[in-house]
Amino acid sequence: MARGSKSFALASKLFDRQTRERAWLLYGWCRKCDDIADGQDHGGLMQGVTDGQARLSSMRVLTDAALRGDPTGDPAFDGFGLVMRECAIPARYAHDLIEGFALDAQDWRPRSEADMLRYCYHVAGAVGCMMAVLMGVDPQDDATLDRACDLGLAFQLANIARDISEDEAAGRCYLPVEWLVEMDIPPGEHMKPWARPQLTILARRLARMAADYEASARHGTGALPPRAAWAVLAAAGIYGGIAREVARRGEHAWDHRVITAKSAKVGWVLRAASQVAGRSLRWPATSPRPAHLWTRPRE
Repeated sequence: MARGSKSFALASKLFDRQTRERAWLLYGWCRKCDDIADGQDHGGLMQGVTDGQARLSSMRVLTDAALRGDPTGDPAFDGFGLVMRECAIPARYAHDLIEGFALDAQDWRPRSEADMLRYCYHVAGAVGCMMAVLMGVDPQDDATLDRACDLGLAFQLANIARDISEDEAAGRCYLPVEWLVEMDIPPGEHMKPWARPQLTILARRLARMAADYEASARHGTGALPPRAAWAVLAAAGIYGGIAREVARRGEHAWDHRVITAKSAKVGWVLRAASQVAGRSLRWPATSPRPAHLWTRPRE
């Protein structure tokens, strides 16, 4: 985690020891699958792959073996299987995540905003649901799992806004075609210098959406133990800062990769600590989830 996700590494240390180690095991599997799919090493620059379907098939075989409790010979998958069994995390969320990698292997592009959010669910919202169960949420508690999914969506929307240039270099684009049409940007032209003003509008739209999902997610923290809530609130602030910084930079958002500075991360950890005690009053679970937010699929 220290190599693959500097934004989450600090927040993960706020968990109690057992939850922290379980979160690391789950992260290890997510990171390994992502690296397999994109030809990466602990994230970073995507190398591009020519055997995407074969990689996807291998990922599925190893994941299914791990879920059955069969040894795979790969610590990332074996550790994943262990935490899935210990925490009784529904396997459907693991399969949903792999479906996100399958979309990338098919060179998929979102046509509508709903398509983009569905992709965000597969690659991040499903992980939010898995993490919630890992932290003790009942797998049948759909209301809290919806909030957990919302945080995953917020993180992925921030990723999309930050990584527009990197994704374009790898031949990918997660901006909905309908958004590009709205801005009069032809497919594949969104990183052209003349398109920067319109692209800035879309990035700020993504940042606003990320903020809406982040705000919704906070209403689920009352269902978590205090230390888990501390970690989640810190992660929300740390990663939310990425989307906010993209919006602030405007047309220069893609000149250099946006990160959250260490000092800012520490600030969010301290702020989150002060929010834990009153979280249920500040963000009541009974507050209706905004109707305009996209809702994850049910079984």
